[in-house]
Amino acid sequence: MEISSFICNPEIKGRMNKVIIFSAPSGSGKTTVVNHLLAAMPELGFSVSATTRKPRETEINGREYYFLDQEDFENRIRNNEFLEYEEVYKGIFYGTLQSEVDRLWSLGKTVIFDVDVVGGVNIKKKFADKALSIFLRPPGINVLMERLRKRSTEVEHQLQMRIEKAQFELQFEDKYDKVLINDKLEETLVKAEEMVRDFIHKKS
Repeated sequence: MEISSFICNPEIKGRMNKVIIFSAPSGSGKTTVVNHLLAAMPELGFSVSATTRKPRETEINGREYYFLDQEDFENRIRNNEFLEYEEVYKGIFYGTLQSEVDRLWSLGKTVIFDVDVVGGVNIKKKFADKALSIFLRPPGINVLMERLRKRSTEVEHQLQMRIEKAQFELQFEDKYDKVLINDKLEETLVKAEEMVRDFIHKKS
């Protein structure tokens, strides 16, 4: 599985506030954990990513993602509007808009990212000790494969692409500050909250 990845904007605008990065293979429960943290910790602000993929039935533009067509996305790349972006599948881009980070910082929020593993690694490089990167994974690859099959709304070849991508992404866990194994969800939520609170309140 090959992923094209790019880091943009060498100069970060605004204040160097702390950021939290969550990455995980699809099906690991990352969205559930991030949503819990946002509900439990009002000091966090969620960074909505941009993507060129089509929205699913329940998704709303500006809530789950900023849904852009490929021409618009590529124009924004040329205009240097992304903190980072990735071509995750051929022709399917995901990226973090600099304006989204600036917006959350202006509200006094600590930014929390829900991003693919390569994007997470790049954001960590960008912010260094101002960032906490957490890799969430299930207790085993078989559990992950079963979760993907149960939740899939896609045809078989698309599901197979997700499985291959998940296997690739699992190789990145050692590039993250912390690895959180999502075995029992309630325990995972408690541990995630402890990690984030400790980092936010730790003196730089």
